[in-house]
Amino acid sequence: MIKRTIYVGSPAYLRLKQKQLVVEDPEDKSIKGTIPIEDIALLMLDHYQITLSNQLLIKLQGNNVAVVSCDAHHLPFGIMLPLYGHTEHSDRIKHQIAASEPLKKQLWKQTITQKIKNQQALLKSNNKPYEQMDLYWQHVKSGDTTNCEAKAAQHHWKYLFENFTRERFGNAPNNLLNFGYTVLRSIVARALVSSGLLPVLGIFHRNKYNPYCLADDIMEPYRPFVDKMVYNYISLYGVPEKLTKDSKAYLLNIATQDVWIDGVERPLMVAVTTTTASLYKCYYGELRHIKYPILD
Repeated sequence: MIKRTIYVGSPAYLRLKQKQLVVEDPEDKSIKGTIPIEDIALLMLDHYQITLSNQLLIKLQGNNVAVVSCDAHHLPFGIMLPLYGHTEHSDRIKHQIAASEPLKKQLWKQTITQKIKNQQALLKSNNKPYEQMDLYWQHVKSGDTTNCEAKAAQHHWKYLFENFTRERFGNAPNNLLNFGYTVLRSIVARALVSSGLLPVLGIFHRNKYNPYCLADDIMEPYRPFVDKMVYNYISLYGVPEKLTKDSKAYLLNIATQDVWIDGVERPLMVAVTTTTASLYKCYYGELRHIKYPILD
């Protein structure tokens, strides 16, 4: 069964009743909706007047639900995850910590190679210049010492959108990309926990202030799927100056987008779990390659 992403963007009291998330109006106490906890993968809270019971939080964490809170700009700001989500948690972390530097450099090479291939596929599918991307993914070295990722990114952003500069706080559609990437990051962090791995221990990212270094690593080949959704949204509705409930609802569907991975078509959220499970097998020595999605 495909897990669901739930968005709450108005004042609400969230509580637990009979293993269901109950959304209650704080004014008249009417029930706005219910959903089984076991059906939820991600819960996004986008209003300052949302209250949750601790009983509900414990149940959400027990079911490995990522709870995402948004800031005053309606952008995802924080992620709450359980401390562990796998029965072999301590044993798997031992293998993660013991991973050698050469192994991590090879895994990063695989990660960047697939990211560039997916960027190239997106450009090609939209009749944008894509041929030069061959030079980048074919020359990625161990640890990406020649910085092919940055070179490919420059080409990608130059041609995907018109008159666009990719900046965290830049003009639209940076706002759409930022929102989509943060949702994607939450999905990846949740999958890492469910695979018994620590999101803080990256294979490339090592920022001491970043608690999700590994999530930032593993999400790289998935970013072009967010780019694809943003491109399609702009093609349909134009470039929005501000995020709206409609645009956020559209981007939250990233979790259920179908992607090709390991020879089969699966929802992105399921594919991410396939990726994180294969990452552990690489740490363990059972596999030599991470399973990443292919943008068709």
